[in-house]
Amino acid sequence: WPGRQGRGRAGLMAPPAAPLAWRAAIGRAVALMGLWVVVGGLGIAHLLVGVPAIAAATIASLRLLPPQPARPRPLALLALLPRFCVQSALAGWQVARLACHPALPLRPGFAPFRGSLPEGLGRDGFLAWSSTMPGTVPAGQGDDGALLVHCLDVHSPPAPAMAADEARFAHALGLEAKHG
Repeated sequence: WPGRQGRGRAGLMAPPAAPLAWRAAIGRAVALMGLWVVVGGLGIAHLLVGVPAIAAATIASLRLLPPQPARPRPLALLALLPRFCVQSALAGWQVARLACHPALPLRPGFAPFRGSLPEGLGRDGFLAWSSTMPGTVPAGQGDDGALLVHCLDVHSPPAPAMAADEARFAHALGLEAKHG
């Protein structure tokens, strides 16, 4: 069940979850139902199989990806698109310039990045989004816990630009950054 807290002394489930978990469960079930109808149709036979499958998939999705509080900001999300396009074009130009330069001034390597988003879907989303920018690719985690970013020029570390982009991304999705 959504928001299940475990079993008590009597082996019973904890009380129902907070409204966030129920909203997430309903939203996911509706999305899965829509997908099921698109793929399988609305026939009775399809629904006899689909409803239990949707219920199982909803429960599995809540266990594997618990709902997190977020309040996406549509205008801020929309503002990310032009910035993404401009930054992608500029980064692509920089990569082409470096790669085609006669002296090939590439100094590839890994640079640390300490983001402010906690581990989870928000940070993973930001890293996936930032990996589409040419010239830098999040590539793992160092021994000290910092994220490692592969870049074409380690003398121009990507951390300041990534921190600014992470703040914009977190704001647009209504995510809370960790402090400290």
